[in-house]
Amino acid sequence: MSGDAPHEGTDTLRAEALDLYARALAQGHLPASADEETPLLLRLGLLRPADDDSARLEPVAPHLALHRLLRASEDRVAEERRRQERLAETLAPLLRAPEPAERDCPCVVRHAGTEHIGRAISEAMDDATELLAVQPYRSYIRFDPAVHEPAIRRDQALLDRGGRIRALYQHTLRHAPTLAARYERLTGDVEARSLDEITDRLVIVDRTVAFIPAGPERSTALEVRHPAIVTFLGTTFDRLWRLATPMYPEADRQPTLNGITPRQHAIAALLVEGHTDAVIADRLGMNIRTAREHIAKLAAVLGSSSRAQLGYLIARSGILDQEG
Repeated sequence: MSGDAPHEGTDTLRAEALDLYARALAQGHLPASADEETPLLLRLGLLRPADDDSARLEPVAPHLALHRLLRASEDRVAEERRRQERLAETLAPLLRAPEPAERDCPCVVRHAGTEHIGRAISEAMDDATELLAVQPYRSYIRFDPAVHEPAIRRDQALLDRGGRIRALYQHTLRHAPTLAARYERLTGDVEARSLDEITDRLVIVDRTVAFIPAGPERSTALEVRHPAIVTFLGTTFDRLWRLATPMYPEADRQPTLNGITPRQHAIAALLVEGHTDAVIADRLGMNIRTAREHIAKLAAVLGSSSRAQLGYLIARSGILDQEG
């Protein structure tokens, strides 16, 4: 038998062949032409020609034969695994290639300039029926006709098609005159809600294209069309929306708990985290002077005489365990 054991018959040892092998073991040898099962036993290495007589076959000890058969089987499995690894390496570059739809349409496009960004959003909204938007307070500090008038027109065109608009703002803007003026000019299925903290500016059109800032200023933006990214952004918006408080068309009143307003509750949470007045003001969408006024009122309610004591009293008071 050669060093490479044969593949055939290793799992189909018939009863007749097994009986013939048992007889060879009992007798110590068999004639070379003893039975039709002989070729199978030779292929399996259970019989081999006698060294001193080519017309006679001798049995190989069962433990030796089994060891060689198992080793041959392991070699075949190892070779098959190596073949699979070679196939995976060969096809790996193709698996990393973009899908045809991604090659045909760029997933991310950078836009520079406020007017250019506005045109890109308007083009995406040409036939749209849903607009989701997150607008930080900076967007409505002052009314800029060059920015807001075109936006109002395209929003109304979407509503006229039977579309819907959902917008998220910060609580700071619940009574902003410019914001109220904008919504008074829109008719249709439009709703706005507010949170203490929101993400940076985000616009999602029909859940197929999103616009996000490309830098700290509003002068650059990314137009994103990758389905997975847009879906992720849409899901994030939906979760923020469920947590937000309605502000238009009918505003829900924000309750005051034990003399602590919702705004002061949010400030208290950030104070306990150790944030400075400037960071608190930025995150809650207010100027630093307003933030400090709220901090002073919070200190008065809790009877605090210092910043360090205020943090301790906030934690001790349990106000953060209440819903603000």
